[in-house]
Amino acid sequence: MSALVIIPTFNEIENLPTVVAAVRHEVPEANILIVDDNSPDGTGHKADALTGADPFVHVLHRREKTGLGDAYLAGFDWGLERGFEILVEMDADGSHPAHRLPALLGAVSAPTVPGAHFPGLAIGSRWVEGGSVVNWPAHRLLLSRGANAYARLALGISIKDSTAGFRAFRAEVLRGIHLEEVNSHGYCFQIDLTLRVLDAGYTVVELPIEFTERTVGQSKMSKNIVFEAMRRVTSWGWQRRFGAKKTSTV
Repeated sequence: MSALVIIPTFNEIENLPTVVAAVRHEVPEANILIVDDNSPDGTGHKADALTGADPFVHVLHRREKTGLGDAYLAGFDWGLERGFEILVEMDADGSHPAHRLPALLGAVSAPTVPGAHFPGLAIGSRWVEGGSVVNWPAHRLLLSRGANAYARLALGISIKDSTAGFRAFRAEVLRGIHLEEVNSHGYCFQIDLTLRVLDAGYTVVELPIEFTERTVGQSKMSKNIVFEAMRRVTSWGWQRRFGAKKTSTV
């Protein structure tokens, strides 16, 4: 099936060529879309150079940095307009193992049981059996585990790593979960889409990965991203218990 790997970038000029090369090696039949948010370090120019050298690599330039969620939504729109059947989220910092891409793509390519709903989303998970994290300090481990535990409790879902950013979607699933209503960012964006896929009746599968903390550049994680996630998850959990099971956009 035709696949598009979407890689958002902001100041990733050192990491980007390595990540793109790894993706091209592991899934040479897939296309890559770099979504650059006008990086001041020249990442956008590096992306242009990569597209000039490889017809499977494309770039979408955005005028400003408005959040990871907005970057992925722009990438989804680009890929859906061009008829790609599977769309993949992947970080540009090297934390997501490219060698797990074939497994993610395979997981959403066919039903797990004949005649059943095909999986709508495959997540590269740090917190299922076999998953792991390398080079994270204790407070990051606690934050990620705590955020996912809170999401499971508040939302009544069983996903172990709903904040994960390494994932593959079927195109028809993305078309059916009202992306135009999504107004979430960071951790919250990933939880939002996970919830929408589940509420649309599709299966979500988690595949173990080894997540490795970046060695070059700076993390984009901030307290505001965490606070947004906590606030929205609390609101969604309240609605799911006492109102309709529909993801909030407020």
